This record gives sequence, structure tokens and C-alpha cells, in this order.
Amino acid sequence: MKILHCCLANFYIDNFSYQENILPKLHKKQGNEVEIVASTETYLKNVTLGYIAARKYETKDGIPISRLPYVKLLPHFISKKLRIYKGLKEVLKRFKPNIIFLHDCQFLSIIEIKRFAKENDVKVFVDSHTDFINSGTNWISKNILHRILYKWCAKHIEEVTDKFFGTLPIREQFLKDTYGINKSKIELLPFGVDDSLFKSKNKGEIRKNTRELLEIGEDDFVIVTGGKIDKRKNILMLIDAFYEIKKSNIKLLLFGKPADNIKDDFMERIKHPGITYVNWIPSNDIHKYLLAGDIACFPGTHSVLWEESVGLGIPCIFQKWEGITHVDLGGNCIFLSKVSISDIKKNLVDLIENKSNFVNLKIKAEELGPKHFAYSEISKRAIGL
Repeated sequence: MKILHCCLANFYIDNFSYQENILPKLHKKQGNEVEIVASTETYLKNVTLGYIAARKYETKDGIPISRLPYVKLLPHFISKKLRIYKGLKEVLKRFKPNIIFLHDCQFLSIIEIKRFAKENDVKVFVDSHTDFINSGTNWISKNILHRILYKWCAKHIEEVTDKFFGTLPIREQFLKDTYGINKSKIELLPFGVDDSLFKSKNKGEIRKNTRELLEIGEDDFVIVTGGKIDKRKNILMLIDAFYEIKKSNIKLLLFGKPADNIKDDFMERIKHPGITYVNWIPSNDIHKYLLAGDIACFPGTHSVLWEESVGLGIPCIFQKWEGITHVDLGGNCIFLSKVSISDIKKNLVDLIENKSNFVNLKIKAEELGPKHFAYSEISKRAIGL
């Protein structure tokens, strides 16, 4: 099959481990012919969102990608919200996909997608990364962009779409309530772990090797967390809770870059012999650092590392958010209903001092997580297989 992945509703970042990077890679590994069409919005120097020149090239996985420019009829600040692209029709006619997978649908050039799909009997799948936690945070965005403009985009493509996938349960609800998508067309397609990067039988060896690299003892109990370290992730609270535990065999492993507004506090707090900090690691190596931990702790807003950790079979502690409890498979994780230093400490100490509680959590995590959050299976569901 010929599959076109469209990343025109948002940014596309090369060499990351976001869903829009992993699904095309796995679809190619599964024997399909794959291309990507994307906006020019990306991360500049892996730090801040910005724009690059429109061009054609190949990803590191050998997948052709076309970065399309916005039409020049309007000022850039308007074009980047309306998302009308030059050259999409030409890509569709040249590649002639059998399947089009839209990574979100909030772009006006979706008109071209619908026209091509109707004329050529193409299967269309749409996923949604949008909710009112990460989007619609001001009146104009919520009531003008999402409830009028982007709702029109979603309803326009609905006729030719096989499935709308919410990447979180809260995003399934957003599709139904905000965009008015028929409930029968909506399903959950979660994030997961890229299990093409390792063999399950080697996870113990990966753990051992990573600990040796970081000079962490095999008998140490390691709390691991990482990703984007900003104020809403509550990593400073986790560090403060770790300080209060005061046990020499308990270690904290952190990875990722801190946001500028907490950088000074963060760098000061990690000056502790029990804390190992790795500034930035390649996305293909994240699983190695997560596997080095005994428990993953994410006491703030959602990150794709939640699902990756669960998919790796790691026991987890998460902040509880309505509509983001799908990571609970029945005993593999703990939710923090209230997030404070004392609450984080209490839950960690309970697992450290009550071995049976930790063992039960670990058994469930290893048994259930890899079954539900492996991208090898998620990628097939994404195209109706």
C-alpha cells in the first residue's frame, strides 16, 4: 500500500520519537511505500518552535518528506493559523496514496485531501492531539479557531474518513464535543513505545548496561523521569520529595532540558550525590534510560513518556488527570490525586519500604503494559488492520 502521512496541522520535528515520526517508520518497515508531507514549522536547535525553508528530503529512515510553504496571499501570522499550503495537490497527484493518515486536521488545505479522497476512493484516517489542556487556552483560540474554523475542517473531512482517533481519552471527547464528530467514528489510538528499537528479551541487559554507564549500582532503587522539564511537569517537587527520603540506596535519574524559567532552580537542586542528570539524549535511546529505573514518576502534565514507560513494563506514578487514566491497565500504576512534595514522598516511600506493594505493581506492569502500548500493533490499527 501507498501511505501518505500528513503533518500539516502542526509542527513536524525530524529525528524525534513523536507519533508522527514512529508511525511512518513502522509502516515502511511493514512493507508499505510511505511519504510524509509536512508544514515548515519545527523545533529550531531542538529548543524553540520556528520555521524552516520549504524543501524536499528524506528522513533518517529513508522516507521522502515534502515541507510545503504557506500560500503568500496573507501575512504569515494569519497563514500559520489558517494553514493553506502551496503544492499539496501536486504531492497527492504524484504519489497517488491508497491511504492518507492525517496527524490532526486543523488546516484549510484539507479541502484538497477530501477532493482527492473522493475522486480516488482513498481511505482516510485522522488522529487528534488536541484538547483544552494543550489548546484553546484563550478566548479567541477556543471560540473562534476551534469551535468555528477548525471544527469546519474536521466536519469537512468527516464524510470521507474511516476513523477519527483520539490519542488520549480526553481527545476522543474533544472530537465529539467540540468538533461534533459522530461518536461511532471515534476510537482511542494511544501513544506507545517504539518496540522496533529493542527485543523484549534484552530489556534486562539494557537496564544493566545503562546503569553501568551511569555508575548506578544494580541494587540501587532508581526513580526515573524525564522529557520536557517545565513548571507544569512538577519535577522540582519530585526532586524535593527525593531529598526528604534520605536513603543512600535510593537514586533519582533525570533526563531532558529544563525550561529557562526554572533552569536556575533545577540546576541548583540536582547538586546531590544521589541524583544522576543527563542533559539531552537521542530519542532512540530514551527507552534505555527508562529501563534503568525501577519506577517512573511523572507528577505533572501528560507526556508521551507516560505511554512509553507503561509500554516498557515499568511501574509508574502519574498525576491524575480526568480523561488521561487509560494508562491504568489494572494495577500497573499509581495516580496522585493531589500533587505535593509530601504526597509524592508518601507514595514513593510506600513502594520502597513495602516490598510486596512494589512487587505486585511490577508484576502487573510487566504483564500488561507491553500488550497494550507497543507501536508495532498500534501502527497497524492506525490504518485499519
